Amino acid sequence: MIKRTAIITGASKGIGKAIAIGLGKMNYQTVLIGRNQDDLKKVSDEIANTGGSLPSRFSVDITDSKKVKKTVNEVIKQYGRIDILVNNAGTHFGGSLDLPEQDFKSMLETNLVAQLIFTQEVVPAMKKQQSGYIFNVASRSGKVGFAGNGGYAASKFGLIGLSESLYRELTPQGIKVTALCPAWVNTNMAQEAGTPLETEEMIQPEDLFETIRWLINLSAGACVKEVVITNPKSL
Repeated sequence: MIKRTAIITGASKGIGKAIAIGLGKMNYQTVLIGRNQDDLKKVSDEIANTGGSLPSRFSVDITDSKKVKKTVNEVIKQYGRIDILVNNAGTHFGGSLDLPEQDFKSMLETNLVAQLIFTQEVVPAMKKQQSGYIFNVASRSGKVGFAGNGGYAASKFGLIGLSESLYRELTPQGIKVTALCPAWVNTNMAQEAGTPLETEEMIQPEDLFETIRWLINLSAGACVKEVVITNPKSL
């Protein structure tokens, strides 16, 4: 039986952690990408303790393109295939015209350029096996530009544009692509960004995994370009 393999970036916490644990329970060989090796080990142990295969862990700054390319090559060499790529890692700085140039460049590098590099490296393996699924974790801020959030919105609008183009390019080749666009999610990033919602009012990280599980269980003929998930108070 072929072991399905899934790469999850930003897997050490929040949305990435929930997705990694969920896919691990579905018997995927998970590959955890993040900066903090200690946090990655905690996620790895949790997956193993729930009966999933012991994940591979890579401490990677996703803006280091050389390290990204080396890591993906190592995964392909070790497992022979990549069935899912979850481009989840991201960063947030508030501001529009008052946004420091370096913060804006940092968001573009982390939220957009790194996603492109990861996808460039993974797609050849998916083309070879004639199957695969790429999930780009964007944001509702990639659909709606909110005041005081122009820089972050620009990075996420860019990711959605890239994702839609790849959806049209790759779907005919058997590789599905979906952008996930949640509003406020109960994560540290949301708290740091100043969410006005209480914990229970926000989307939960597990909701993103449940969305992915629904999508990967659809038939081969069903393609979903994007999924927008909102909060009752954020409509």
